[in-house]
Parts: sequence; structure tokens; C-alpha cells
Amino acid sequence: MKDKEYWNYYIDKVTRLFGEMKELEDVEIKVDLINKIRLGLQEYSPFKNEPVDCVQWVRNENVGANDYNPNSVAPPEMKLLHLSISEDGYTQPIVTWKTGENEFEVIDGFHRSRVGKEHDDIKKRVSGYLPVVAANKTEGDKNARIASTIRHNRARGKHKVDAMSDIIIELKNRNWRNERIARELGMDEDEILRLCQVTGLSGLFSDDDFSRSWEVENSVQDEFEPIDEGEIGSEDIEVRTVNTSDSNRVFHTFEKWECHKAGFYASTKYGMSKDECEQSYADFLSDTKRFADTLAKVIVEWEKSCEHYLTNSAMNRIAWLGQAAVCYATGVPSGFSVGFYLMTNEQQEEANETALIYLNKWLDSRGMEQIALSGAMPTRQSTIY
Repeated sequence: MKDKEYWNYYIDKVTRLFGEMKELEDVEIKVDLINKIRLGLQEYSPFKNEPVDCVQWVRNENVGANDYNPNSVAPPEMKLLHLSISEDGYTQPIVTWKTGENEFEVIDGFHRSRVGKEHDDIKKRVSGYLPVVAANKTEGDKNARIASTIRHNRARGKHKVDAMSDIIIELKNRNWRNERIARELGMDEDEILRLCQVTGLSGLFSDDDFSRSWEVENSVQDEFEPIDEGEIGSEDIEVRTVNTSDSNRVFHTFEKWECHKAGFYASTKYGMSKDECEQSYADFLSDTKRFADTLAKVIVEWEKSCEHYLTNSAMNRIAWLGQAAVCYATGVPSGFSVGFYLMTNEQQEEANETALIYLNKWLDSRGMEQIALSGAMPTRQSTIY
């Protein structure tokens, strides 16, 4: 009985203190106080080692995206996510890694953070804050953050092949062996070898939202031989694709591709939102003269990229030329080619024809036979380039 009275005394005392918090009008002070109370309680919690035990509200400008997330969400799903948060509220916190005194880098939940930053109704409702949990107590190195992000994505079965391959290459450059990569990322070594062999770019046009003109559909993969770990990045790597019997096919490893260096496979363009990138994509392709002038430069200046991609008759070469020109002129990565849908049918057709003209100019300069639009956009296409 004594213990019960003892605890009731403190519960009443805490309740009175919490009641006084209602009088606080300054949201920033109130949120800071709530965060400190939660952190204090966590120290005595039997679940204090579980990040979800302590959700903090952090100013959205202090929650930054990472530059290695291989996950993406198509426009319809983003709209649904906004609707979900609008109707049901934030039911899941954003998983972060604490990188400074009050700075957080997103590990999982980047799109949830975007909704809180980019949609005024949500931003107003949560007063410019985002709910976060920290996956660690102190700053971790980039390797650990990459591994954590991929584990979250793969647990849901969502990750982009091209970005995954770029990450594998980065980890190998950091002297991670295949065994460690497999263990940390929840992969098997055969999968790692496959990603290495296609140099990170086996899913160039993988999103279903892209149009047939600018996207590879009904893709197929062929078998290829494994390569030794020590050969990665070597001049002698042989990348095998479904049309290796084509005597005109030219191969170059990814580090020689001008498009790769220009950010063709980046996940975003700094300083621009997703909608802005897509609109920029559409605006550029709708400007036929600018598009044509840029294609004239691409087919000359991006020599290795053009050789590698435009000699591959199994892929959508019209798509690649369009995305290459956009990246060359605007810096917008290929992943935003859904912007093609923002154009009218007439604009789409004109863009296709313009790209075909310069594809044939390039083929002609190589002494190769010119082709029709149907030949530049084959029905059965490869995902391995």
C-alpha cells in the first residue's frame, strides 16, 4: 500500500507539471521540452536500446537526405503517401543517423520526410518538424550508414538495381570484400558478382511509369559468367549482353562513360525537387532546337558512352539519347524521365523523331546502316547494357 501511495504521489506531481506545459505558447520551447523529457525517460526504459522507444521531433531543415539511397517511389505512390499522412498522420517515424549536435541524415523514410517538407498542409500541421528516431548514439561512418539504409530497403523488397550497383562499387573501392558486403547488406555473393559485372547499370529504364518511347519494357536478361573480385575496374572486363553476337557491338567499362561522370545515374539534382526535375525534363525535350543542338554535342563529345549504348540494338536507343541530352544540358538525371509524360502527344512524337535523326547521324558517321524508329525502339529489349 505504501508503494502504491508513493507512486501515486509522483504520478500526480508529474501530471501537474505536464498540465503547466499547456500554458506554453512557444511551439519551439514546447517541442524542445517534450524531446528532453522523452530522452530522460529513455534512460530508465527497459527498451532504451530500441530506437523506436524514443521518437524525437526535429526541425525539417535539420533532417537531410543521404546521397546513396537506392530506393525510389513512383508518382502515384508518392501521392498515396501524402494522402496517407494527411488522413492518418505520421504513423512511422523517419529512421536517421545522428551526424551532429542537432543534425540527422535519413537512413529510411526519405519519402516520408519529403512529404513533411514539400507539402504545405503537412508542413503546417507539424509546425515544420519531422518525427525521427536515431539508429545510433554517435556519428557513424558512411559504410555503416549505407549498410543500414540498404538493409531497410531490402527488408521491404524495394531497391533500384542501378543505384545498388553504384553502392556495391563504392563499397568495393573502400576495400570491402564480397563476403562482408553480403553479410552487411543481406545479399548473397552471386548477386554481388552480377551487380559488379553489369557495372551498376542493368536497369537503365526500370520504372513502369516511363513511356514506351523513353523506357525499356518487357526486358529480359541473359546468363553471364562470373568474374573474379580482383578484376573489378580492369580494362579486360567483358560485359556480356543478349546481343554479343552483333559484330558492331562495342563495350566500355562504366568508368569510361561520360554520361556516368555527368550524373546520368544520380538519384537527384541538388537544389531541385522531384517535380521540378520532371518539369525541366519535359521543358527541355519540348524545345526541339535546344534538344537537337544538344544531341549534336552528345554524339560527338560522349564518344565512349555513345559507342557502348548506341551499338546495342537490343535496347531503346531513342530513350537513351533523350535522357543523355537532358543530363548533358540540364544536369537532371535519367531517373526523372517520367517527365516525358508531361508533354503532349505531338511533342513526344517530335522528340522521338529528333532523337532518331541524330541516332542515324551517329550511325552514318560510323559507316553503319541507318534505321527506322521501330528499329531504334525494339519490342523485345535488354536490361543489361
